Amino acid sequence: MPVERRGHRGPTPVVLLAAIVTAAVLLPPAYLVLRAAGEGSAIVQALSARSTLAALGRTVLLTTTVTTTCVVVAVPLGWLTTRTNLPGARAWTAVLALPLAVPSFVGGFVMVSALGPGGMLQDLLEPLGVERVPSIYGFWGAWLVLSALSYPYLYLQVCAALRREDPALHEAARSLGRSAHQTFFEVTLPQLRPAISAGGVLVALYVLSEFGAVSMLRYDTLTPLVYIQYTTQFDRGAAAVMGLPLLVLAALIIGGDAFTRGPARYYARAQRAPQQRVPLGRWRWPAVAACVLVLSVGVIVPVTVILYWLARGLQEGARTGLPFEVVTNTAQAAGLAAVAAGLASLPLAWVAVRHRGWGGAMMERAAYAGQALPAITIALALVFFVARYASPLYQTLGVLVFAYAVRFLPEALGATRTALLQVNPNGEEAARSLGVGALRTFARVTAPQMAPSVSAGMLLVFLTVMKELPITLLLSPIGFDTFATTIWSATSEAFFAQAALPALVLMLCSGLAVLVMLRREEVTLA
Repeated sequence: MPVERRGHRGPTPVVLLAAIVTAAVLLPPAYLVLRAAGEGSAIVQALSARSTLAALGRTVLLTTTVTTTCVVVAVPLGWLTTRTNLPGARAWTAVLALPLAVPSFVGGFVMVSALGPGGMLQDLLEPLGVERVPSIYGFWGAWLVLSALSYPYLYLQVCAALRREDPALHEAARSLGRSAHQTFFEVTLPQLRPAISAGGVLVALYVLSEFGAVSMLRYDTLTPLVYIQYTTQFDRGAAAVMGLPLLVLAALIIGGDAFTRGPARYYARAQRAPQQRVPLGRWRWPAVAACVLVLSVGVIVPVTVILYWLARGLQEGARTGLPFEVVTNTAQAAGLAAVAAGLASLPLAWVAVRHRGWGGAMMERAAYAGQALPAITIALALVFFVARYASPLYQTLGVLVFAYAVRFLPEALGATRTALLQVNPNGEEAARSLGVGALRTFARVTAPQMAPSVSAGMLLVFLTVMKELPITLLLSPIGFDTFATTIWSATSEAFFAQAALPALVLMLCSGLAVLVMLRREEVTLA
């Protein structure tokens, strides 16, 4: 790949590859809109139906409340772990991100099996004469699970912003007579606005596309409604129409973030003094207790409940094993998706970094559509498209991998773009001046320097694909069971002991993704 100077047109083969990848990413939302538009006047009838409006209202309510809760939880936690003398602050910074390792459908399974009818709590209270516990189904259960598992999206953004913040601003505020309380609200909090906004968008999009937990907890948002329309009503047109509000809500969330961000800039000096830790005094141990409480809800309780059902299943002789084909199927699909996303990210990153024109910028932004779109809309659009134009590929591994790659391309692209930015183009220019071809220059000079970051991005894709549920349910080949579908099938039929081991293994593997992400963050901030 030849080196391009800023403002010049990129090499034609690379630009063509980037354009093909962009078109592939935009295929699902574009076709879903066209498929829904084909319903004509039925669109208004379907969208104005009472069930649709109710599901839309529940979706907006859940997205708003979970995002607000995550802000309330994540900002104080980020401040405690990065700015105070909290005991074990460095360790807390890592462990408080571990709820990301718990898939939402595992969180729903934990909630139902622990607090639902016939669950752990009822078994414990039955000797005391309590035969029925309050219902955990509905809004409150979904709110608790999603808030406990999604706050790290915002927490990590806040921690990173606090580490980058210039302490001279605080010193200036204190020298002007501001108290620590006033300094936080007048200086620190406004500086955190971009991080809170970015993290809030991630949380909102996560909740918007949520399927597993809300289905298990019987809180009917738009995503389960789309799934039901397709799988039980067999109404593809209605399913496509129901997917449109999800696309609109995702666009509003992203557009609202861009609008509220405004033209403000948040600069800091290149050379900054070390951060001074704020002494907590008598609040040290209550702060530790708050961290323990948050971690308990997001990690300790889920692990404990899963271990309980695993032990109970072993004791009662229930099926608690993990079929080998589930492991191989998951590894095969996730591995192919990671490779596909990694390869697709190369031309996009090259055009965005080396070309730096408006075309490259537009292609890069379009590539993030997969992350912004609810997963079920991507799967649904591909179901429609493949069934109509490529029926031999319907329910094949290739289509499943393609959907994964579209959905998680941003994870690979972010790592690839960062790696390419750190490669000095002078080395590439030197190789070209010695007569080395473009591909050999890339293979010998550029690729070795990019390999660590690109590999980390592909690992993130691999481990994230393992947790993906809606795409797997709609597009996987018949009999192709993965961790996600195995857990979903078992918990849907209340076979909690059967779901315990796959859930535990999946959480351990997902924990690796969290560690990789934290390591990348430490390297970036170093």
